[in-house]
Amino acid sequence: MPDIPLRSFRNKQAGYQPLDVDSPNIKSPSPSNDNNSNFNRNNREPQMNRNVSRVAAAATADRSRSNRTRRPAAKQRYVDDPEEAVGLLDSSREGEEVEEREGGGIDGNGSSMMLPDSSKPSKKLLSTRLKSQKSAKSKGTLHTSRTIPFRPPSSLQHKFPPNIVRNQKYSLITFFPMVLYEQFKFFFNLYFLLVALSQFVPALKIGFIATYIAPLAFVLSITIGKEAYDDYKRNLRDREANGQKYLVVDPPSPQSSTSTSSLPFNTTSQIPTHLSTRAVPSSSLLVGHLVRLQKNDRVPADMVLLWTSDPSGTCFVRTDQLDGETDWKMRISVGETQSLGENGVAALGASHGGSGEAEIYADAPTKDIHTFIGTFTLNRSITTLPDDAETHVIGDDEDEDGTGSATPTQRSPLLSHHPSHNPLTDVPMKRTNRSSIQAGAGGGAIVSPLTAENVLWANTVLASSGTVIGFVVYTGTETRAVMNTSKAGTKVGLLEVEVNGLAKILCTTTFILSVVLVALNGFRGGVFTTHTLVSVLRFLILFSSIIPISLRVNLDLGKSLYSHQIMTDSTIPNTIVRTSTLPEELGRVEYLLSDKTGTLTRNEMEMRKLHMGTMSYGQDSMDEVGRQLALAFALSNTGPGDDHNQHYRGSSVTLTHSNSHSMGGGLHQAGAGGRGRRDMSSRVKDVVQSLALCHNVTPVTNDDGSVTYQASSPDEVAIVSWTQSIGLTLVYRDRTKMVLRAGAFSSSQSQTTSENLLTFDILSLFPFTSESKRMGIIVRDCATGEISFLLKGADVVMARIVQRNDWLEEETGNMAREGLRTLVVAKKKLSATAYAEFEKAYHIASTSTGTGVISRAEAQAKVVEELLERDMELLGLTGVEDRLQDEVRSTLELMRNAGVKVWMLTGDKVETARCIAISTKMVGRGQYIHEVAKVKTSDDMKSHLDFLQNKLDCCLVIDGESLQLCLNLFKNEFIEIATKLSAVVACRCSPTQKADIARLIRAHTGKRVCCIGDGGNDVSMIQAADVGVGIVGKEGRQASLAADFSLTQFSFLSTLLLWHGRLSYRRSATLAQFVIHRGLIISIIQAVFSAIFYFAPIALYQGWLMVGYATVYTMMPVFSLVLDRDVSRETALVYPELYKELVKGRVLGYKSFFEWVMISVYQGAAIMIMSLVLFENEFLHIVSISFTALVLNELIMVALEITTWHTYMIISEVVTLFFYVISIAFLPEYFDLSFVVTVGFAWKVAVIVGISAMPLWIVKVIKSRIAPAASSKLL
Repeated sequence: MPDIPLRSFRNKQAGYQPLDVDSPNIKSPSPSNDNNSNFNRNNREPQMNRNVSRVAAAATADRSRSNRTRRPAAKQRYVDDPEEAVGLLDSSREGEEVEEREGGGIDGNGSSMMLPDSSKPSKKLLSTRLKSQKSAKSKGTLHTSRTIPFRPPSSLQHKFPPNIVRNQKYSLITFFPMVLYEQFKFFFNLYFLLVALSQFVPALKIGFIATYIAPLAFVLSITIGKEAYDDYKRNLRDREANGQKYLVVDPPSPQSSTSTSSLPFNTTSQIPTHLSTRAVPSSSLLVGHLVRLQKNDRVPADMVLLWTSDPSGTCFVRTDQLDGETDWKMRISVGETQSLGENGVAALGASHGGSGEAEIYADAPTKDIHTFIGTFTLNRSITTLPDDAETHVIGDDEDEDGTGSATPTQRSPLLSHHPSHNPLTDVPMKRTNRSSIQAGAGGGAIVSPLTAENVLWANTVLASSGTVIGFVVYTGTETRAVMNTSKAGTKVGLLEVEVNGLAKILCTTTFILSVVLVALNGFRGGVFTTHTLVSVLRFLILFSSIIPISLRVNLDLGKSLYSHQIMTDSTIPNTIVRTSTLPEELGRVEYLLSDKTGTLTRNEMEMRKLHMGTMSYGQDSMDEVGRQLALAFALSNTGPGDDHNQHYRGSSVTLTHSNSHSMGGGLHQAGAGGRGRRDMSSRVKDVVQSLALCHNVTPVTNDDGSVTYQASSPDEVAIVSWTQSIGLTLVYRDRTKMVLRAGAFSSSQSQTTSENLLTFDILSLFPFTSESKRMGIIVRDCATGEISFLLKGADVVMARIVQRNDWLEEETGNMAREGLRTLVVAKKKLSATAYAEFEKAYHIASTSTGTGVISRAEAQAKVVEELLERDMELLGLTGVEDRLQDEVRSTLELMRNAGVKVWMLTGDKVETARCIAISTKMVGRGQYIHEVAKVKTSDDMKSHLDFLQNKLDCCLVIDGESLQLCLNLFKNEFIEIATKLSAVVACRCSPTQKADIARLIRAHTGKRVCCIGDGGNDVSMIQAADVGVGIVGKEGRQASLAADFSLTQFSFLSTLLLWHGRLSYRRSATLAQFVIHRGLIISIIQAVFSAIFYFAPIALYQGWLMVGYATVYTMMPVFSLVLDRDVSRETALVYPELYKELVKGRVLGYKSFFEWVMISVYQGAAIMIMSLVLFENEFLHIVSISFTALVLNELIMVALEITTWHTYMIISEVVTLFFYVISIAFLPEYFDLSFVVTVGFAWKVAVIVGISAMPLWIVKVIKSRIAPAASSKLL
């Protein structure tokens, strides 16, 4: 948990004055003190921290005075000053480094300095910032920085967005306009609407109005009802979230405030012990509210953590719905407010009329969940604590009096929660009493920096026991959770887009045909006359069946059937279809974007291997490690000559044959004699103890008394759990101390019941960073006083740090090929002199302002590298397995064989993602992995892209920072190259970046993109995809609820895509073409009839014939095509290449469409012409003759299209024919029953049907022999 120092204050700005050593608020240190305090080993006080506080205090005090002078009204004091916002904190790290290099802030001796003019922002930069601030102000205070006092006035609170969760898409006013717009923005539906409305014009009326209105009304009512129901459910969820009650802490009563306002902070006897709270719904929370949370409470808004019931000032939160990681994250309360206690925090702002007693500055809200820039300012004096309130913090090895006593002292709550060391930003801390952070002798403002570790983001959950109090800084749309959530849009399947395009072609064709027929009639009355216009429109309406409204009905019913089949599939149980309009999209996916944690992996780490050079311990030989460890602690406790020691020597180290294969050549070494056994046990003790100490794990006691381990990295938890299983348990850990318990291991062969508590002081901690790829810790054994530097990290950086060896590279490669995450462990013993030398050098580097060549962070890292990371003893190599979801490897292999390119987008570290890419076989054996990380310049990025352009067979691993640079500078080049690569892994991705990648691939390639994830951080990506799939897992149901399809396992994806997706697309494509053919053929018959009979716009088939043709006579057989399948489920999954063939979109391409148009033209013309030829003497019966031939022709065409017969298909054919025969008797106005029952009618109709259908059957048979379909080859 790194400290982030205050940003350098700029001089000559409004409200800030250059510091003067004669200022009453700052005591100038004497030269002697200045020389001794920084470099004398006997008195190494944290001058930097002290001077930072003094600088901030003086600046804040001056600002407060000037603000009071300029703005008499108390409430106006807190209005954001643009120059103040510019000068207080700079959100850019680069800006901070530039200021430091130009000499701002703190000098090398830790004393305060005035900033030179070069440290001021340029006029151009300042004017730009002021303009942006004014622009933001003109739009309200949304998305601006803010300075919020405790107990702020209501007028200030209501300037910020309300804390309302709103996922509804519509309101009562916008519902119908938006739904109707979504429906009629497609030409397909708009055409039907215009045709239906035309029937209300008498001159254009043809047939029954109901035949045009009813289908459209049916489709719209179904769509509107579904949208209304979905939005109603969203409204219920919003109301539940907004109505959840939270406790807001009110200030104590005026009597209590008055009596306690002048008390010192450490005096609590007269402070009321009962908090004044009130329950407030989440939607009523405002910026500046103090909110009290308990375990398992959802954090309702972004808030600064002020106080926790844990004495250490820490708490844990679950962030799985924000960043997708299931590991608990530690959050640290503000040190000054933690020391006040719960009632003291509640009293802040209640005294002095609430006039500026304390305030919090927060930078403008951003999407970055890993960064927060702010300050906490306390504008009242602090009484020095008693001597017994001293605290022993990081880096303490001597008392203030220089005696060098290492006796642990009582820790003050104020300093014990200060964020732990970061090698890039921290200064080694000393034993310090409360007086060291006073802002001057006379009291004043204390300014503390706030980082992301002091903030609870909205939508996270408080995981640890106890209570916390937070200060709301961002609400509603300004919270990180909302800013990282993209608005859900209405998804439209590609099939509908394609059908919409075909409808435009058919409508154009219809219009041209209508004009041609009117023109052939001679344009009676003129070209541009009402008669001509009416004639063209009547022909358009007559031919409107070319684009039948029943197409939409059939497709929607088909989608519902596909959804039902997916949800009732026993091979993928508990699968839910939440968007029933997209099943066909599952058969068109070409890019699969997957989350890692919880999707590809279970996020369950397990220690699998420990390699020590001469010995290798596998999963089946970990008991031997426990026995060796027990022997080592027994030897260290009893001494070499003790009888107990002899007992352990004689009873332990003999390997059985079952595990000797994993021990390597060390078997003979261990069994060579007592000396060898002792050496091996000592080595095991060193590596296990180092693993038990070198981490950032904290044991947490649950409500039931059980203890769980929490850390930011799950592999650290796995390693510490493993050390526990073999006999070395982490029982306690705080910021300054760690306690281990040895002797808890037991097995069937040996047992030790003695327990030893091993206590270690934490002197320095160097957390893992993506740049360093390692973490280190300096500990001191309280029993022996021995100081050790322990280090673990990636082999690529550790290889040059450890002593020369001949096995590390080979064994690391072996473990990596097994998909294990490797860590190299090393140790170095430090003498008191060596540690003091390091501490001195590190302190100087920490307080340096940096130069133009090297920054402070680089100076600190250089000190660690030169004084500690040299010739370290290599202890061992660990291999941790991140367990994959079931059948992940085979599923990804199927996806690749099906032509689907797989990308992995994760918020995890580069090294972790790389290991998972290897273990899931995303990366082939021996395939080159090109890593792009921490790229900051366009030239470097261009060189990477040039390299990738020439090596498209590699796997790209890129981090979020470099990815953002790519998207900003080389968007088109990057996506063009990346989409050609075999695999892409993007690490440290924010939720917004994941969504941006999905949109970018869609826009650039025009291909279908499927995104799959299981956490709240995946919601934006899922919603941005053409098809979103959510997995119900450990990270909750948020992704599942937001997705189009919900699965319970990643492996179900293969069945969902390769079987259901393929079938759905193929069936719907066939159904759409056949429905178009059904409408086109009757329009061709109408056109031939009109052309023969003087181009008159008179309907051949009217009334119930048209209604029956669109429903009873053809609908059941045509719809039965949705049950057809060309291959079995087993064949589709064994041969994923079939999916690749279908993805090309040829089933509903222009080629197949025009083939169906030609078939319709031929059959329509054949039926009409042959009817006139064969029944020229019975012309009055032309309607019954041609219509009967048409119905029989459609039934035969359905039968020719079926590949695999289904019972429903046979029933539909027979029942439809039966209904048609029966209906003839009830429609005497269209059928002459005496004529229909004659033999002549029957054989002539048979001849017409044979001429229209037989050639197509012959062509189909020949085609199946000459050029069979890929699926038919597998039958």
